[in-house]
Amino acid sequence: MDLNVVSTVARHELAINIRNKWTLVFAVVFGVLVLVISYFGLITAGSLGFQGFVRTSASLLNLVLYLVPLVALIMGTLSFTSEKSSSELLFSQPITRSEILVGKLGGLFASMVLSTLVGFGLSGLIIASQAGTEGALRYPMLVAFALLLALVFLSLAALVSTLCHRKAKAFGLILFLWFFFVLFYDLVVIGATFLLKERTANLFIFASLFGNPVDMVRVATLMVLDGKEVFGAAGAALSRFLGGEPACIAWLIVGLVLWVLLPLWWSQRLLNRQDV
Repeated sequence: MDLNVVSTVARHELAINIRNKWTLVFAVVFGVLVLVISYFGLITAGSLGFQGFVRTSASLLNLVLYLVPLVALIMGTLSFTSEKSSSELLFSQPITRSEILVGKLGGLFASMVLSTLVGFGLSGLIIASQAGTEGALRYPMLVAFALLLALVFLSLAALVSTLCHRKAKAFGLILFLWFFFVLFYDLVVIGATFLLKERTANLFIFASLFGNPVDMVRVATLMVLDGKEVFGAAGAALSRFLGGEPACIAWLIVGLVLWVLLPLWWSQRLLNRQDV
């Protein structure tokens, strides 16, 4: 694989997303939502004003878990199911399909990185000026896990787009994936535990964590932000099961990396067999 070719395709993909204003749109959306959550986060307690980074990061987590996968799936599907004429032009070039796939994924991820850093970065500067910098190191960790989650779902979008030849079918499937991982997966796991004995159910719950990248990011981020104590006895058991808190976070990151590589590998195999 020629890295110069990959970087050229990635730059072209990034330029397309900037020209189409997707990067700017998502940067504005991320920035506004961060500021709104920080300012109105304590409204139920009768208080208004910017919260510090610790409270803001914890409040933002659920937003990240809902919004980032959806944005990544939409951007990925729009790119990988682009107009037939532009796809034919790209695939007619003297470069391999693997280089095209990795390059487009890299360009999409660069677009997500840019929009996330601009949105979260500018909002972070405003929060720091209004509420101070206490706990500021936790905020970049939330952003880092958000970007890793975005990369996972960009890889899944590449796989879905390779499997589906029609844009409508691809969008239907990515919406199903979003609902499944964000909303339905935990309900399925909880329902399955009622059919198992207690010890087996506990092992099943721990193992099922690695079947959902959204849950992995949730657990890893909460451990970084608040430590395993936020989960109570379940967090302590998970930490012992995986060899301690640092090892637990490391295993979760490894699991997320596999969630990026395996769909990408499958997409590459399918793409090489297709008549584009």
